[in-house]
Amino acid sequence: MQHKKEKLSHLLYRLCMIFFGASLAAFSIELFLMPNNIIDGGIIGISLIIDYLFAEKVFLLNFAFVVVILNLPFMYSGYKQIGKTFMLSSFFGIVSLAVMERIFHSFEAFTTEPILATVFGGFLLGAGVGLVIRHGGSLDGTEILGILLTKRLPFSVGEFVMFFNIFIFLWAAFVFGVEQAMYSVMAYYIAFKMIDTVIQGLDETKAVIIVSDKYEEVSEAILHRLGRGTTMLKGKGGYTDAEKEVIYVVVTRLEVTKLKTIVQEIDSNAFITIMSTQETKGAKFKSAIH
Repeated sequence: MQHKKEKLSHLLYRLCMIFFGASLAAFSIELFLMPNNIIDGGIIGISLIIDYLFAEKVFLLNFAFVVVILNLPFMYSGYKQIGKTFMLSSFFGIVSLAVMERIFHSFEAFTTEPILATVFGGFLLGAGVGLVIRHGGSLDGTEILGILLTKRLPFSVGEFVMFFNIFIFLWAAFVFGVEQAMYSVMAYYIAFKMIDTVIQGLDETKAVIIVSDKYEEVSEAILHRLGRGTTMLKGKGGYTDAEKEVIYVVVTRLEVTKLKTIVQEIDSNAFITIMSTQETKGAKFKSAIH
């Protein structure tokens, strides 16, 4: 099928959100992290170290210039691996980050207390990066490099990013000292968790699979008492070879306990599996009764 052209209104919305996310990241870097010699991982972390070491000696080796130059090869690779829209969105985000970082450069630091800078800097940085990723861009080419290299190396993308960041934080320990490197690891962890929160959303949902001989009663009770629609799947017992009806339902985190109570009341022998989900859309999911 032919790829549909993105609507102008949606494109402008995406670009605004990417710009806002990049600005939030620049705000965090300039007013929380850099004044306290705390860094992030990936290309942003490398750019911060280079800025600290060389910015006063060489004009072009400031954070804004370095983060754009270091990301360019990965943006080109992203164009080949993921597509033109991703590359252009990421390039726009990185340029926005660089421009806003220069604007915030003349501002006074919000705090010189390392622990406050770590917590709030990591929080804001993660929120900014998460917004950019959620709207189709990226501020760091590390994961793109991971995708390329893991095709030839026996590592996952996550493992590659972890190893890559270990070397960055070890470098930071030599440049800034062990204590600042430890703060940097904390900031990275907070940012990492915040990125997940922004990308996945605050409404955490659970996918539940229920195997019960009383599947009709269970399904009806879930619909009427919890307000959640169910999907019936065909199953087959691996040991008994008997045909089974499997109930599939998605609920919010707060509804899990009530769901288990409903099932246990009807069939105490029911088999229940509960799994975390990344995102839930469609079928008027939020309109439930309680």
